[in-house]
Amino acid sequence: MAFSTRRGGWAQTLLPFSAPPNPKSKHIRKPRRRLALRDFIFTNFFTIGLTISFFFFLIVVLRYGVPRPISSHFKSRPPRFPKSRKPVYRKSDALNDTVFSSTVDITTKELYDRIEFLDIDGGPWKQGWRVSYKGDEWDSEKLKVFVVPHSHNDPGWKLTVEEYYERQSRRILDTIVETLSKDPRRKFIWEEMSYLERWWRDASESKRESFANLVKNGQIEIVGGGWVMNDEANSHYFAIIEQIAEGNMWLNDTIGVVPKNAWAIDPFGYSPTMAYLLRRMGFENMLIQRTHYELKKELALHKNLEYIWRQSWDTEETTDIFVHMMPFYSYDIPHTCGPEPAICCQFDFARTHGFSYELCPWGQHPVETNRENVQERAEKLLDQYRKKSTLYRTNTLLVPLGDDFRYISTDEAEAQFRNYQMLFDHINSNPSLNAEAQFGTLEDYFEALREEADRINYSAPGEVGSGQVGGFPSLSGDFFTYADRQQDYWSGYYVSRPFFKAVDRVLEQTLRASEMMMALLLGYCQRSQCEKLPTGFSYKLTAARRNLALFQHHDGVTGTAKDHVVQDYGSRMHTSLQDLQFFMSKGIEVLLGIRHEKSDQNPSQFEPEQVRSKYDAQPVHKVINAREGTYHSVVFFNPLEQTREEVVMVIVNRPDVTVLDSNWTCVPSQISPELQYDKSKIFTGRHRVHWKVSVPALGLQTYYIANGFVGCEKAKPAKLKFFSKSTSLSCPTPYACSKAEGDVAEIQNRHQTLNFDVRNGCLQKISFKNGSQNVVGEEISIYSSYGSGAYLFKPNGDAQSIIEAGGQMVITEGPLMQEVFSYPRTAWEQTPIAHSTRLYNGDNTIQELLIEKEYHVELLGQDFNDKELIVRYKTDIDNKKIFHSDLNGFQMSRRETYDKIPLQGNYYPMPSLAFMQGSNGQRFSVHTRQSLGVASLKEGWLEIMLDRRLVRDDGRGLGQGVMDNRPMNVVFHILVESNISSTLSSVSKPFPLSPSLLSHRVGAHLNYPLHAFIAKKPQELSVQPPPRSFSPLAAPLPCDLHIVSFKVPRPLKYSQQPLADSRFVLILQRRHWDSSYCRKGRSQCTRVADEPVNLFYIFKGLAVLNARATSLNLLHEDTDILGYSEQVGDVSQDGHVLISPMEIQAYKLDLRPHQ
Repeated sequence: MAFSTRRGGWAQTLLPFSAPPNPKSKHIRKPRRRLALRDFIFTNFFTIGLTISFFFFLIVVLRYGVPRPISSHFKSRPPRFPKSRKPVYRKSDALNDTVFSSTVDITTKELYDRIEFLDIDGGPWKQGWRVSYKGDEWDSEKLKVFVVPHSHNDPGWKLTVEEYYERQSRRILDTIVETLSKDPRRKFIWEEMSYLERWWRDASESKRESFANLVKNGQIEIVGGGWVMNDEANSHYFAIIEQIAEGNMWLNDTIGVVPKNAWAIDPFGYSPTMAYLLRRMGFENMLIQRTHYELKKELALHKNLEYIWRQSWDTEETTDIFVHMMPFYSYDIPHTCGPEPAICCQFDFARTHGFSYELCPWGQHPVETNRENVQERAEKLLDQYRKKSTLYRTNTLLVPLGDDFRYISTDEAEAQFRNYQMLFDHINSNPSLNAEAQFGTLEDYFEALREEADRINYSAPGEVGSGQVGGFPSLSGDFFTYADRQQDYWSGYYVSRPFFKAVDRVLEQTLRASEMMMALLLGYCQRSQCEKLPTGFSYKLTAARRNLALFQHHDGVTGTAKDHVVQDYGSRMHTSLQDLQFFMSKGIEVLLGIRHEKSDQNPSQFEPEQVRSKYDAQPVHKVINAREGTYHSVVFFNPLEQTREEVVMVIVNRPDVTVLDSNWTCVPSQISPELQYDKSKIFTGRHRVHWKVSVPALGLQTYYIANGFVGCEKAKPAKLKFFSKSTSLSCPTPYACSKAEGDVAEIQNRHQTLNFDVRNGCLQKISFKNGSQNVVGEEISIYSSYGSGAYLFKPNGDAQSIIEAGGQMVITEGPLMQEVFSYPRTAWEQTPIAHSTRLYNGDNTIQELLIEKEYHVELLGQDFNDKELIVRYKTDIDNKKIFHSDLNGFQMSRRETYDKIPLQGNYYPMPSLAFMQGSNGQRFSVHTRQSLGVASLKEGWLEIMLDRRLVRDDGRGLGQGVMDNRPMNVVFHILVESNISSTLSSVSKPFPLSPSLLSHRVGAHLNYPLHAFIAKKPQELSVQPPPRSFSPLAAPLPCDLHIVSFKVPRPLKYSQQPLADSRFVLILQRRHWDSSYCRKGRSQCTRVADEPVNLFYIFKGLAVLNARATSLNLLHEDTDILGYSEQVGDVSQDGHVLISPMEIQAYKLDLRPHQ
């Protein structure tokens, strides 16, 4: 991102400012002073000239570095992670600051601009060209080939993770141990810790020891080492950190190794967020495979398939990580030895009649290597290796050897190892071939490659490259949307199984909140009795981490598994959600001081305000039974790092209630009827109570819903307006109802007025109090798609609007919440969508600045087969079909709609945010609390896909469509903002823009909601408890500083660990925000993080001890290898932490209550 910088390049000022006038400047200098200056210059002319020349020389050296000797091709070996070079700044004409973006050789935007996307047939390498070589390329530096055996084990896809383990993965791991132990030249790599941990539990002591020895002697390398190989489009960065840390920590605790090379052969497109997180975990290299075939071809043509991936905001090369991109269609053996799959397939020795795999579809099959044919076979294979090698810069070549669930038997493994060793022996014993081939791991390959790149300068003329590894280009950008052939774009999985994409995020934020609560319980605990509840929950907490981690798999959160596998993922997440909510409902009792003793054994007094009856059911609000003369306690936990003012809602069974705070002071409230998505019965007979709460950062606050409390006004009933042509709605008690008049309905608060078209119930226009207006033009439409499947989106033409005139509308107008509920009329008896639009009133709340949209989606039944449902906002913003969408909830990416690629290729992932910006700086942002797909297909349009129901398989191996749709609610928070300082239009900025501070806060409130708990039993009004709240922070954190997580990483070992081990972890992120929008975000921000935060004094009543920086996987404490700028350093002395915008930093610490 293009950022303003301070300290190491970040400008200190955050807003336009005028310097105070200098009182001396008013005086006009006398001419005599000028004469004296002239005389001085003439007298010291030579000295001044020499000084200026010296300064000019210094600037040149700082900008371009010390020149290399012209004659030398060799470089001394740099350290693996050398100090960063000086940043290169790119100025913007924004008034307030210098905008920074990284300087790189390649951006993915430039590649898209340049490529014509013609899909030209390249011959044997269909998506490339006929590769040839002269033959003398290896005369001075022989070809070094590393063949890397691997087996891709999906933790769930066509079978559940447990089914795969029992039938395949268990046998594969047994096979590897057995066959590698026979010959030290054999190598193997393994990625998924979910399977390794499962195998480890079952394995005998001798098998475990053999495996550990093979790892330690370098025959087996653990690559990536996450719990799974995560998806990179839908996964949130919190969950990615969690899943890698879970796997890496288990591995380090069990075998004592930490991975440093990442392997991601199967995710469907790649995010730079992953490169950033891996770098900050101490990884050195990464490998990727599934990128657009035209992009692979373009990079291969210029030998740029290996590059340094740099973040778009990084001006100091601190995020650089080396990447190897595989060049061909697939990671299977036919597509990895070289450009001609018909030949490579002959060297997959498991594709013979003795095994269960498909024979070579090109008709030429593998033959056993023997003394008679070894020369011919070896030279045929080496020809492919040489051709593949010409696509890369060095003479070190990587050749993966594997496929899905391979090496399942000793016979299969022996067939591969035996034949290849014979071929290698022939190649290696013939010096005239100028080649050397062997089995290897990723580490073997990358080490050899770096050694060669140290000796030989492979840099192209004028290349920026990187100070980390010489000889390769630098690149920034992401690799979405992936196409593997023709016009088959993988944009369908951004939306497939949206119900479970939503559950994923609920589990994520509930796990984060539970981890915080466990850390607070243990931090404030002073004796072993109160440790029992949190430590007793450790097993279930670990299971929840692993169930969330499992779903990040690239066939989990993507929605691309078989129905019964989706059910397995869903059931696991549901179980963990229930466990976490149960723990939190007991934890709040302890933190509020309701009871300490035996809180681990007694049933909880509280229950969550929202509950799910089963894994695929929508959450339901608990109904408070407000009997006369009683009250119910409602407790809110705020998982954010700032105090939270928010309008909240609970359901009651009768309207005559009063709301009180924990001091028994009256709180203004509103009552309105509960609505449901049922045309025949819109009113449920229950009521919604809204009121404004204030909950401390990371803290708890109690409120009371009372019936019969004297001295307080009862909740104020909302006024209702109806519009219905088909049926007459009866007015529920005790509300005043009227009929909506005219063609336009409106609701408003003190900031904005919303206009709706009464005929179709859709939002038309937003008017602001300053007189400005925005057309919104909400439209609900459906694509008909007969070629789409779980992975692919292949629409037949444009989406068609489905809303007809004459639906039902209920308008609710109250002092705290105003709502338009629309049950639209469509061609179907059962409409697939109904929706609510809400405005809130509440001083100091973020809610009053946004528009809440809630869509209830039911894409059920055969009427909706091969249909994909979207909502489209047709605004008047002149965005030139350019918009921004987020990557993993961490950073923004600039998106541009290209006419040269089909509609489906212009769809992008939207894990949490998309916005459009006009030439006048006005922004239209849509925040989502679950991952979906987004596009801007015409000027001013932003469309978001909500659900898809598809009959057919799309030919990518799943073998089924997506027909298991569930009713679900999708919630958006829409924000329209105007900038406060001039800015370039986003069209002229090729680099990503950042959200405003307000936009960041809207996203945080949506994705990290308050957790509400209700007392199971009412209390008599005559018994009034003392005030109950909990506020652990000494002060709210700055508004742009986010607690990613605060937890006890090893709860099972908490009691046994000495204090010096630093048993707690605090992970912080500093958000970057666009300061051309209002600094305070109009949202009661008192400060931002441009001053250090002192870790020692964050908590009230807790001493922070042994604080030290660590990697994001919590396994490296040498921060030099993580790439951070020098300020991370040693926090243990003064506790000061200053985080650069965009950075995530982890700290280990210990907590002890003040005596």
